[in-house]
Amino acid sequence: MKFTLTWQERRALCQLLRPYLKNSKVQQMNAYIQHGSVSTLQHCKYVAEVSCWLNNRFHLGANRKALIIGALLHDFYLYDWHMDENHEHPLHGFSHPEAARKNAQHYFRIGKQTQDVIRCHMWPLTLTQVPTSRAAMIVCIADKYCSLYETLFLRKRKERTHA
Repeated sequence: MKFTLTWQERRALCQLLRPYLKNSKVQQMNAYIQHGSVSTLQHCKYVAEVSCWLNNRFHLGANRKALIIGALLHDFYLYDWHMDENHEHPLHGFSHPEAARKNAQHYFRIGKQTQDVIRCHMWPLTLTQVPTSRAAMIVCIADKYCSLYETLFLRKRKERTHA
């Protein structure tokens, strides 16, 4: 399935994301690998795009701003979870949504629904953090899709030849 936005959708998405993407803390996510060979920032941008596509194509009616900003900031935890030799971030899969939510709230003063999108994106792994809005459920689904795609198909060439 191809998730291609129209030029109008892409323009609207870029306009909403522009102030966040200019932020140095958000740009810091480029320094960390998320899945395969994809940076955390690129992963979050993919999730925002797929979330937007799903919301628009299926006419789901999610809060557009909470959906897109929540998708961009859902992994805004600002550390490399692959390089945690000191175990500073144990159980990353369970703990990073709250770290990302706190960072997003600190740097951008995001609203309650956007916080919910970030907090719930790892459900069902985080059993008690059930998505309570359409935006949160869409980002949760888009994140699973993008993570799987990145892990399986967007690996460095070197890793593919030695696997």
